Amino acid sequence: MDVKTPDWVKHAVFYQIFPDRFARTERVHNKPEMAVALEPWTSPPTMTGYKGGDLWGAIDRLDYLKDLGITALYLTPIFQSPCNHRYHTHDYYQVDPLLGGNEAFDDFLKAAHQRDMKVVLDGVFNHASRGFFFFNDILENGPYSPWLDWFQVNQWPLSAYDGALPANYLGWADNRALPQFRHSNPAVREYIMQIAEHWLRVGIDGWRLDVPFEIKEAGFWQEFRDRVKAINPEAYIVGEVWTDARQWLDGTQFDAVMNYLFTGPALRLPQAIAW
Repeated sequence: MDVKTPDWVKHAVFYQIFPDRFARTERVHNKPEMAVALEPWTSPPTMTGYKGGDLWGAIDRLDYLKDLGITALYLTPIFQSPCNHRYHTHDYYQVDPLLGGNEAFDDFLKAAHQRDMKVVLDGVFNHASRGFFFFNDILENGPYSPWLDWFQVNQWPLSAYDGALPANYLGWADNRALPQFRHSNPAVREYIMQIAEHWLRVGIDGWRLDVPFEIKEAGFWQEFRDRVKAINPEAYIVGEVWTDARQWLDGTQFDAVMNYLFTGPALRLPQAIAW
């Protein structure tokens, strides 16, 4: 099988940006949703507070990154979310308002590309959040919700917030804050495919896929690859796979995986040298 992976990745130097903590804009803007109470920038970070880093602030640091030799940027999740790390997605089509929204991302993408820097986004497609509209509709309307079969509800009533009661729905890693999609539902599958296609058409250069091994539906990632590459054959698809990843690298799914198996030995190396 002739496997083609993006040429630009083979010599790329990536820099990972955690947007909330990277850089805060100094420009004047008229966005009241960004003019909110934030943690002091230099104070120790907390689990739930926001530092207020945003994409316009990141633009101001691009020349610095370019001088370091960076040629590609991987952004941890940027879509609307109720947490500072943004792995709890509210809306896959809206960049978080604290980051400057879609307007700021358009500016960021243009600024990065003007510097010949690629941009890869984090795709969290295994699970959403309690605030994700379709799941929130279930919380509001119970068994009458039209999106009931987008998730795995086991019985009623749902307990989305009270840890003393069973959640009664499937959440990733038993976390009730992360309701897991029912990927066997064709509508869910198509919804995710269209998200991936949308942002490629906006102009991103690839997807880093969060816990893709949790999506076990036959042919899911093969279809994902086909549809991504149909829009941009040079788009990069990299999976966050924690264990032996050979099954994902057969040429029909991902271009690469994050090499977690290398992490342990690399972290232990200084100890071995000192010993």
